[in-house]
Amino acid sequence: MQKTVETNQDVVDLVEKNKWKRLGVTLAKDWRLYVLLIPMLVFLICFKYIPVAGILTGFKWGDDGTTSNYLWNGLYWFNRIFFGAESSIFWRSFRNTFVNSMYGLIVGFPIPIILALLFSEIKVLWYRSIVQVCAYLPHFVSVTVVTTIIKLWCEGVEGGAAGGWLYHMVEAMGMLEYTTSSGATSTYVDSILFHGKFFRPIYQISGVWEGAGYGSIVYFAAILAISPTSYEAARIDGATKMQQIRYVTFPGMAPTLTIMLIMRIGHILNIGYEKVLLLVGEKQSAWETADVVSTLVYRMSGRAGDMYTGAVYSQIGIVADLFNSIIAMFLVLGANAISRRVSSTSLF
Repeated sequence: MQKTVETNQDVVDLVEKNKWKRLGVTLAKDWRLYVLLIPMLVFLICFKYIPVAGILTGFKWGDDGTTSNYLWNGLYWFNRIFFGAESSIFWRSFRNTFVNSMYGLIVGFPIPIILALLFSEIKVLWYRSIVQVCAYLPHFVSVTVVTTIIKLWCEGVEGGAAGGWLYHMVEAMGMLEYTTSSGATSTYVDSILFHGKFFRPIYQISGVWEGAGYGSIVYFAAILAISPTSYEAARIDGATKMQQIRYVTFPGMAPTLTIMLIMRIGHILNIGYEKVLLLVGEKQSAWETADVVSTLVYRMSGRAGDMYTGAVYSQIGIVADLFNSIIAMFLVLGANAISRRVSSTSLF
């Protein structure tokens, strides 16, 4: 028995001794693949890890432009954006970020799945290829082009402009009228994007148009990976097409759906400022529903010529972005933990 224990220990020691040698052999064997990783590693280091040092300025104070000379200031900036003078605009932007993201999740997540199901039912390959390419194309259209087209469609009649077709459509439906402070009924004359009840639907619909086709690629691949024999067995048992989708397709797609949902939840508070700014610009009347955390940080950075400029607002913007990232991290951890508990699939 003692000899067996010593033999096992010798094997473990031998494996540990040759660990780096085996690693070197593996690297030498597949060195071309590891060379391809170098650009990605450089990108991660330059744009993901090095900027982390800037987070420290959210806990410091200084206006000399030299971060190393800043003095530690604790949680002062957090207290200021949560309860201080800037709390109203921060919580407004945070609420808009969450609401717009939730609308995008509720509306935008199922549509690529439905598209993938429809693609899988097209049996003529050349026709399916054409339809898929047409669905993917909007993803490759520049956001500047998309927002310009949307602005032209939503343009009002202010300044003698003819107005866009979307503006005239909602006007014909009687949705533009509102009551003035004097009690009279008036009509909006500027772009309908500058009014809350129109901005969110337009933003979400345009987002679905841009990303639904491209997002269906992953789900379509998951459907193709399901064995055809499963569908044949279901048909022999008398299952209808909807029953096949329910009992064969969805269970086969479940791991992919779970992973994609967790990743989508991780980006639920990550709305880029580019599209929002291109749609509404610096129109303050639109900020009530359009202003999100990223646009607030952009304005506070001093790059937008806004009232919120200078070192103070730059540090507040860093804290706002940090808080947004922390909430997103906990959402990912929570969604992953729930998925791991109720199913056998999780991101990590």
